[in-house]
Amino acid sequence: MTDIQVRHAKPQPKRYKLADGAGMYLEVNPTGSKIWRMNYQQANGKQNCLSFGAYPAVSLALARERRAKAKHLLAIGKDPAQARRLEKLQSAMDASHTFENVARDWHANKADSWKDNTAKNVLHRLEKDVFPLIGKFPISEVKAPLMLDVLRRIEKRGAVEMARRCGQFCGQVFRYAIATGQAEFDPIPSLRGALKVRARGHHAAITPDELPEFLRLLTKHEYSMMMQTRIMIRLMLLVFVRTSELTETPWSEIDFDKQVWIIKWHRMKMGKRKINPRRVDHHVHLPRQGWELLRELHSHTGGNEYLFPNRNDHSRPTSNWAILAALKRMGYTGRMTGHGFRSLAMGVLKERLGYRHEVVDRQLAHLSGDIYGEAYDRAMFLDERKKMMQDYADYLDQIAQKAADAERTTKIHT
Repeated sequence: MTDIQVRHAKPQPKRYKLADGAGMYLEVNPTGSKIWRMNYQQANGKQNCLSFGAYPAVSLALARERRAKAKHLLAIGKDPAQARRLEKLQSAMDASHTFENVARDWHANKADSWKDNTAKNVLHRLEKDVFPLIGKFPISEVKAPLMLDVLRRIEKRGAVEMARRCGQFCGQVFRYAIATGQAEFDPIPSLRGALKVRARGHHAAITPDELPEFLRLLTKHEYSMMMQTRIMIRLMLLVFVRTSELTETPWSEIDFDKQVWIIKWHRMKMGKRKINPRRVDHHVHLPRQGWELLRELHSHTGGNEYLFPNRNDHSRPTSNWAILAALKRMGYTGRMTGHGFRSLAMGVLKERLGYRHEVVDRQLAHLSGDIYGEAYDRAMFLDERKKMMQDYADYLDQIAQKAADAERTTKIHT
């Protein structure tokens, strides 16, 4: 047959066939439709018919390619009709086993073991950076080059750490797919060395010598701050806990009657990483000035679960962006961070107030790694830490007062 013959084949009152050889023919129907078919004999001796599709969507050349494939399968003892059914089944499975579908199954399976914020953040990152690019791909077809392109697009925004985290999430998705029989390979390990390495360094922090100027500017900018932001920064300065340990504090941890604030072990850094087998709670030891701030805050947010509720959803805590934004307005971008208050406090307590490293380290909630030493430290340092925290708060007040006096003197002389 030639393509011209196929094109010009006219419908007749009855269905008829135009043979092309090797069992394949064009079936011309009275309606005008033209279907490529091939007769063949199954292994059990029965006759069967295979359809290759309708002309002109399936050209003569393509029909011959499909005939050749069917003949090859017959030659190796396979039934082409059965092979086609398996292909369709596999295609249907691939369509349901897309990266996005598998990732959402993985996320739902893991969500109960995460905090609500963690679960929301992980899904948000996947929806923003990963699903738009590879979400519709069968997960078995997502190979290393495609995954590398996804992560490099994140890197190009300057979000090197975010690219690393997305890679970790995707790696867990692939491992889940392997475990559930939906994939056979995790391409993430093969990307090692192809992605940028995060530059590690210390969190930006001012020195004790820069503290007077910082306090002067803080007092000046407090008038334009929201009440919660002002108290948040003041508390960070006074108690120098980790940022999340402050922003995520529930009122249930605060006991005004006994003047006790104990951060539960599972909210601490080691607890979140699930490497705190001793489940050590942290006594914050608020100074007098800190309790005054908490009472003021309680009059505004005491009806909520958290000290610092999210403005849009009071059932969730706020983030540390308020602290970073306030520091930026003060001109301390790149010079001071929420974590920097911890470094600042360590410098003041050891260099200016003469407290021992062990006492300061315990107030910073650094675990010693020794189960017996841990219990001993907690028992021996409690009273000393209470005194240290009050001395530190009083020192900050003195420095702030001296800075204010110096500013007033300068204004008088000018």
